[in-house]
Amino acid sequence: MKPVLEAQSGLAKARNRRRFRETVTGWLMASPWIIGFLLFTLIPIIMSFVLSFMDWNLLSPPKFIGLDNYKKMLVQEPQVWKSVWITTYYSIVSVPLHLGLGFLLALLLNRNIKGLSFWRSIYFLPTVISGVAVSLLWQWLFSKDFGLFNYISKSVLHMGAVNWLGDEHTVIPSLIFMSLWTVGGSMITNLAGLQNIPTALYESADVDGAGRIKQMIHITIPMMTPIIFLNLVTGLIQSFQTFTNAYVMTGGGPNKASLFYMLYLYTTAFEDFKMGYASSLAWMLFLYILILTLIVFISGRYWVHYEGGDGHK
Repeated sequence: MKPVLEAQSGLAKARNRRRFRETVTGWLMASPWIIGFLLFTLIPIIMSFVLSFMDWNLLSPPKFIGLDNYKKMLVQEPQVWKSVWITTYYSIVSVPLHLGLGFLLALLLNRNIKGLSFWRSIYFLPTVISGVAVSLLWQWLFSKDFGLFNYISKSVLHMGAVNWLGDEHTVIPSLIFMSLWTVGGSMITNLAGLQNIPTALYESADVDGAGRIKQMIHITIPMMTPIIFLNLVTGLIQSFQTFTNAYVMTGGGPNKASLFYMLYLYTTAFEDFKMGYASSLAWMLFLYILILTLIVFISGRYWVHYEGGDGHK
């Protein structure tokens, strides 16, 4: 009996040693991500929250001022609300355009046509190009003196030149039009969703005599609502973080008509050196995006449909 107990004890110790080695190995494998998350995400988030209650210009020690930064932001700085409106206006227009155009392109490319892989790659390629390079390209296209769009306007349409980026009334519509350059990302996710719709549903609809339009309304769109929901949430978050295009192409002008919230935050922090105030701006943006995202999630219960049941679970 004693040898059996000793053998069992030895096996238990061996299992424990193996589990310990596996645990240590797992933590070591995950340590690069954990260290990166702590150094570049969690600690900066905590520091920014603390700094939002400070007055700090990077040169002198931070000074605690309580809620003064938030009071200044909400009451004393009209530029804050102007930048919020500019960003909201941009999002309200650009996000639905991205959703609609991405869905339409996915429908067109979800067919057996010649060169299908080529067209999919062409539409997706702009999403992986550097933002600065894209901004410089479109800055040339929108140029008042020698841009392609004004060349077409004058030579083909026989209209006058338009100062696309230099006019307060056209700068945001121009940036919205430019944003459609990256619609390929939305197209890819929509295309994946279309290809996951069971063909049996369409076959049953054909047997029942349903046409293409009815199939689109009663099958395709309801089955695609989870993908539309995903693109809506991610598109909303990305649009409120618009920065590169405005920074490179307009610098927030003309007359601050394209001073997006992120650009205003950047200039406050790294040009005016008001790091405490900029931190409070960052937290306001976080709360604004959080509220809008929660509204979208709550509304999703009524229009997002999953195969296992209706509504957002």
